[in-house]
Amino acid sequence: MKNKQLRRWLLILGPLVAAAVILWPTVDAYLLEQEESQALHQVLHGKDSTAFKAFENAKGERYRTAKMNRVKLGLDLRGGMYVMMEVAVDTLLRETAARETIDETFEAVMKATHAQAESSGDDYLDVFHANFDRIARPKGKSLISYFDVPGVQDVTDEKVKERLREDVDGAIDQALEVIRQRIDKFGVSEPNITKQGSRRIVLELPGVNNEKEMRQLLSTTARLEFKLVRNNADIVKALYRIDAYLAKSNGGSKTDTAIAAVDSTAKDSVKKDTTAVAAKSDKKKKDTSAVAADTSKKDTSKTASADSADPYKGLKDEEKAKRYQKDHELTSLIQVFPLDQEGRFISKDGNPSYFFNESQVPELEYVMYIPSKLYAKFMSILDRADIKKLIPSDLQLLRSAKPEFVSKDLKDTTFAMWCVLRNAELTGEYVTDARASSDPMTNLPVVMMEMDQEGAEKWADVTGKNIKKKVAIVLDDQVYSAPVVQNKIAGGSSQITGMDSPEEARLLEIVLKAGALKAPVKIVEERVVGPSLGEDSIRRGLMGMGIAFLLVVLFMGLYYSTAGMVANLAVILNVLLILAILTPLVISGGGTLTLPGIAGIILTIGMAVDANILVFERIREEMLRGRGFRNAVDEGFSKALSAIVDSNVTTFLTGLILFLLGTGPVQGFALTLMIGIVTTFFTAIVVSRAMIELMMSNGKEINFGQPTTMA
Repeated sequence: MKNKQLRRWLLILGPLVAAAVILWPTVDAYLLEQEESQALHQVLHGKDSTAFKAFENAKGERYRTAKMNRVKLGLDLRGGMYVMMEVAVDTLLRETAARETIDETFEAVMKATHAQAESSGDDYLDVFHANFDRIARPKGKSLISYFDVPGVQDVTDEKVKERLREDVDGAIDQALEVIRQRIDKFGVSEPNITKQGSRRIVLELPGVNNEKEMRQLLSTTARLEFKLVRNNADIVKALYRIDAYLAKSNGGSKTDTAIAAVDSTAKDSVKKDTTAVAAKSDKKKKDTSAVAADTSKKDTSKTASADSADPYKGLKDEEKAKRYQKDHELTSLIQVFPLDQEGRFISKDGNPSYFFNESQVPELEYVMYIPSKLYAKFMSILDRADIKKLIPSDLQLLRSAKPEFVSKDLKDTTFAMWCVLRNAELTGEYVTDARASSDPMTNLPVVMMEMDQEGAEKWADVTGKNIKKKVAIVLDDQVYSAPVVQNKIAGGSSQITGMDSPEEARLLEIVLKAGALKAPVKIVEERVVGPSLGEDSIRRGLMGMGIAFLLVVLFMGLYYSTAGMVANLAVILNVLLILAILTPLVISGGGTLTLPGIAGIILTIGMAVDANILVFERIREEMLRGRGFRNAVDEGFSKALSAIVDSNVTTFLTGLILFLLGTGPVQGFALTLMIGIVTTFFTAIVVSRAMIELMMSNGKEINFGQPTTMA
């Protein structure tokens, strides 16, 4: 008898104590958060300058531990930033295809795929294959016309499809992991990062208030590459070759005068800063970490102009400029300065040199600049499939990450253009560590980077073979710096410059540590939830839960009397158990309490008493049939069990489907609903019966709401 009593008490108090222990960090974190706020308030208002320090010393560690183990609140309850990101599968497909094979047909397939995938949300690769079959195959094209499978001899379309699927899935999974690492290193507390659909990632970042910095951190792909600079005559000749092609195919450029004209403001700024740039170039030559131009002795007498070959001779300056711009649609957008063997500008009155055709370009080194407002036009021409064929396939034009010149009114900026070898000598995959720091000589922010053994050996080989040549440090297809290799660099330690602020250096440090993304990601949706809105959601959610609980308590107490109060106690324990089970899921990254989650708890309150109602009604029926009290209780619990199991199992399966197929708020609702069903079954059948049997064994009268004549 005593063993039965003890077991009943354990069934009642055991779950209650366990729930209290698990939920205590949540309560403790809340109380300590209030203390911290009071301490900060005293410091800010000059009441007690040592209050916060005293709190940190006495309770700081306890507060941090409690925060780690508390129930995690979702974005709608706490406030913060919501971001939906999409992996740019189109970019990945373009980069996977062999560059020299990309033609108008491939571009047509990509254009149709992008439009359809954006509007429908279907799997991007499936849409690509469908459009390829519709557009490219009738023209005699197959996937192996554009794609290759490294290491496979007999390449077929099926093998190409398998490889593309692996690349796309790998890029999305890797993006998810890299973004998670970046968020963790950034210090966001309790983030929620999930995959949605075939190529989207949803982030809920509670407490984030620096939207700009977070946006920059997330959208940076961190594709770090070291590429050899080739600012020689080959690229300049190619640009003038494009001019001739455009003039021939278009009958001259029809570019709007305001765009086609070389921007006079930017041109003047280049002219004024020529001396400064030359001095800057000389200074870089002396930098031991940098990389100088390969300036072999060349004939510098064959520079730009050659008036005897001037096809516009005799025209007025204004007419001459218009004719030149019409015939040079591409090169009229940029400024090109030849360099002598000492790395100094060869120019006339500080202006860039203009050539009339490809044959006039001397074999020299060059620097190129482009006004920011002309950059989009310039790249739109270079990105055309027919134009790409006119540029050597091993060369690539990239823009500097930072402007070289900025006008006094900050309205006009001019960037440097760098020609580099398309294939990188080394990539960021070998980076093992990165540290934001400052250059002791210039006090400018830098990032110190360490490579693994394999990377260090490759870097030593690259620098050893390219002494006195420039190597561009490229991050996300932008040149951060192009220092001169003065000697062989061993050990794998390097320095990245070009950052404007310590904050930018810190972001680059985080990105390099977390790793690079195989494919770019873009933000397709973002919104910010203020903390006041979160507090209002909590208040309204708790108010809704309180009203629901009060109504249930009143109904059960009034209708089922003593047994109704037993059911009410079971409901309280039920809610505590839901939160207690949710907490370990939170700590392991699997659960968050959201506003829909609170709705699930409110629904569970109603379902919890529903099970008790089935039991109590069955007990009343048995007593009306003349059974004794104890027999009626036994029959009530046993015979109501099948109906309770049926209703709870069907509801649980519904919740499971919502959890597996739903996203975000739907999953939060489904999770608390499923947990609630399990705890309801336990409290309604096990705990309620244990309490009733304890009362019966102590001789207390239990009223199930039946008429007194039948008691």
